[in-house]
Amino acid sequence: MPKGADTTPLPAVLEYLPYRKSDGTAARDHAMHLHFAQSGYVSLRVDRRGCGDSEGLFDDEYSEQELQDGVDIIAWIADQPWCDGNVGIQGISWGGFNGLQIAARAPEALKAVISIGSTVDRYADDIHYKGGIQLGENIGWAATSMSWFSMPPDPAIVGDSWRDSWIDRLENAPFLGREWMRHPNRDDYWKHGSVCEDYSAIKAPVLTMGGLHDGYRNTMAHLVKNLQAPVKGIAGPWNHKYPHISTIAPSIDYLNIAVRWWDHWLKGIDNGVDTDPAYSVYIMESVAPNPCLDHRPGRWIAEDIWPSPQVTSKTFDFGDGTLGAPSPFETTIGSDMACGHDCGEYFPFGFGPGELPDEQTHDDALSACFDSAPVVEDYEIVGAPEVRLTLASDMPKAQMIVRLCDIFPDGTSAFISLGLLNLCHRDGFEMAQNLAPGKDYDVSVTLDQTAYKLPQGHRLRVSVSTSYWPYCWPEGNPFTLTLRAGTLIVPQRQAAGGTGEITFDPPMVTEARAYKKLKPASEYKKRSEDPDTGKITLKISGDHGRQEDLETGLITQSDMSETWTIERDDPASAHVEIIWNRGLARGHNPGDWNIHTRVTTQMWGKENQFVIRQKLEAFEDGKPVFEKVMQDNIDR
Repeated sequence: MPKGADTTPLPAVLEYLPYRKSDGTAARDHAMHLHFAQSGYVSLRVDRRGCGDSEGLFDDEYSEQELQDGVDIIAWIADQPWCDGNVGIQGISWGGFNGLQIAARAPEALKAVISIGSTVDRYADDIHYKGGIQLGENIGWAATSMSWFSMPPDPAIVGDSWRDSWIDRLENAPFLGREWMRHPNRDDYWKHGSVCEDYSAIKAPVLTMGGLHDGYRNTMAHLVKNLQAPVKGIAGPWNHKYPHISTIAPSIDYLNIAVRWWDHWLKGIDNGVDTDPAYSVYIMESVAPNPCLDHRPGRWIAEDIWPSPQVTSKTFDFGDGTLGAPSPFETTIGSDMACGHDCGEYFPFGFGPGELPDEQTHDDALSACFDSAPVVEDYEIVGAPEVRLTLASDMPKAQMIVRLCDIFPDGTSAFISLGLLNLCHRDGFEMAQNLAPGKDYDVSVTLDQTAYKLPQGHRLRVSVSTSYWPYCWPEGNPFTLTLRAGTLIVPQRQAAGGTGEITFDPPMVTEARAYKKLKPASEYKKRSEDPDTGKITLKISGDHGRQEDLETGLITQSDMSETWTIERDDPASAHVEIIWNRGLARGHNPGDWNIHTRVTTQMWGKENQFVIRQKLEAFEDGKPVFEKVMQDNIDR
């Protein structure tokens, strides 16, 4: 809070999260919210109900309770003597989601929004399903979220009630993985909180930002295209991070970009933010695949209008292994669970080794591939490519994964974008309809938004596969697809037009919150295949270290391990076990406050069902104080 706010009320900025303001996001948020306060804003970080140091119980992500609480928080802020009645909300990921969803309720005091790494559609473009196929991250997020929400409030803040609150949280921990798996179609559960259901409900101006290496790369274009409220979009080369701390450079000066947004919409300063380009996007250069990429060369361009008249559709019809040279063909693809070897992580955070897609040749060899001729001049793709196919399946349930790749003159295959489709959702996501085996269907899949420069002499490749483990869960039975026709539609941007090239300042230098590292972090990732049995195993582990906050004395630690296995010729054999350990402590001596939890999550497939099991254990001073096991079978 700036000095003097008690006598001269100021606008306020809210961040509303479940990730524990006092420890979980304290290091990340310190410099950001300090800068907002130094710029003349009362800056608030609020723990969601049942999380961190707040009372009550957590129920589900983006629940009615969460969103109504958010509306009430904004009304409370606006009513305080230090607030002039103007409130902004910002956040990334969960905080980006609920900021948009609360804005759709149009609280009177909410005057501006910044949403980063978010979505407009909780079913079609979130961590649970993509193209109607359950993502591997669905169970991964169920494991991670239960670990986060198993922590108690801080005794130094809430006093002696911390332990009763903790046990209450543990006893009432929701079985979220089961809940999410019970809704395989886009029903009312997912429509709740999906702002695409009614874009006109959002009245406050929105700045939407996100990374083209993130799992949420579509939202910026969707919001800029569809909102009637003032809106600006910025799409950078980042992973799932705020734009000033992305581990994939170039990062930009988000803190002052945000303050400029707040200054205009919360303080009424005429700084020109309302006439900024509608959509600013970083066109990425073609680079050799590197799953540990830390810098992406490219350039910023800006469009005054989105969709842009400078982007036109270029069509490539399929031939026998070709793009743009149409001819009759018939290509079959069988189920091979080894495809997905080089998929990368759905959410690259910059924490672990090999999070980005690697060289695609291995997966291309297990796919049906269609290649263009070398392009005769540099070719910029800006937008969402689309692939249309005529195909048949020999089984009533089938899926397909479509990747667009950049083929170098030496044969290197680099990932550009992908799309998924559960073929039972070929006519829409609200209802699944089995296929008639042997019948031809015309289907379409929209790939993720991208901004990519294909250099002269490179080729485009469309790769179609029937599995992509562990990025997504395979069907319960093997099947074969037969492709008979296809078209790739690419959004090509003309070199001239729009506002042209722009620049952003690099991140400002900030003062970090003071921590003492007690144990270093470490990461491990290894994939193997047994040549005798065909069993594929992926092991990922991460020890996030142990550190002490020198301001509060709170010690935090966490570590996780994941083991994904599948038989190469048996999709029903898919199995994963994820173990999260998370702890809090004060002091370094026996008898000092010290708690931790362990969440063991398992999921495995059957032909017609999934099985999910979670075990939640809690320990105080190393002694077990709580245990709970949840398990269920969910029909596919």
